[in-house]
Amino acid sequence: MNTTAAPTRQHVPGPRRDAGPEEAVDTAIDEACRSLHLPTIRSRVSEMAEEAMRQRSSYKDFLADLLEAECAEREERRKQRLVRDANFPRPKRLEDFDFAENPNVTPELVGTLSDPAWVKAGQPLCLIGDSGTGKSHLLIGIGTAMAEAGLKVRYTTTVNLVNELAEAADEKKLGRTIARYGRVDLLCLDEFGYLDLDKAGAKLLFQIFTEREERRAIAIASNAPFSEWRQTFTDPRLCTAIVDRVTFNAHIVETGTDSYRFAQSQKKRRR
Repeated sequence: MNTTAAPTRQHVPGPRRDAGPEEAVDTAIDEACRSLHLPTIRSRVSEMAEEAMRQRSSYKDFLADLLEAECAEREERRKQRLVRDANFPRPKRLEDFDFAENPNVTPELVGTLSDPAWVKAGQPLCLIGDSGTGKSHLLIGIGTAMAEAGLKVRYTTTVNLVNELAEAADEKKLGRTIARYGRVDLLCLDEFGYLDLDKAGAKLLFQIFTEREERRAIAIASNAPFSEWRQTFTDPRLCTAIVDRVTFNAHIVETGTDSYRFAQSQKKRRR
């Protein structure tokens, strides 16, 4: 009669515990956290274990607290990375906007724009107003809020974007560059209409709008009303096409003509 030997259970060696029991446990936890990429648990486990003993927490409660701390820190690091990747030139937050200095912008309006719903719907945002009225503050603040909500955001000026596209075209990488800008959830385009664009530059910019049309949101800040955009885009038909794409289903915010920066300078002079 043939007999089959029972399979032997393979022993997987764990961390060495030559030292005292407490130190060996700490070493085992440290090595496991390193292997599993759990930096928060690794740094806080001793502190949280002491607190759990004081509170007489169950093992499951202690484990839940550890995992919640790890998840919270991981989410915070993700938000910071998304804000950093957006390439904002300086930090600006919506809660720091001075509504008293610009009554054209209300807390209710900013509350609406801080909700990611319009970005997820692929709707445009146009911030139109004179220099110093808070357009860039709003643009960066909104972009920061969207990044902290977990969305991919990219900030650039119009001139820098056109120059980047022109260089990409020269290097036969235009399609790749346009696709990269097409993937972000929100493209923040500052200083729109500040400088005139030749027909080639306008066509390059138009391709970005076409790539994102009704799929991905775009937010622009411009000191020129729509009626003056033909001074920037010298080709009338191209200008009409760009205005059409930027304004369709758009949120249009007029920040006014009174410069906040000028008012602040005047106040300082009086002191």
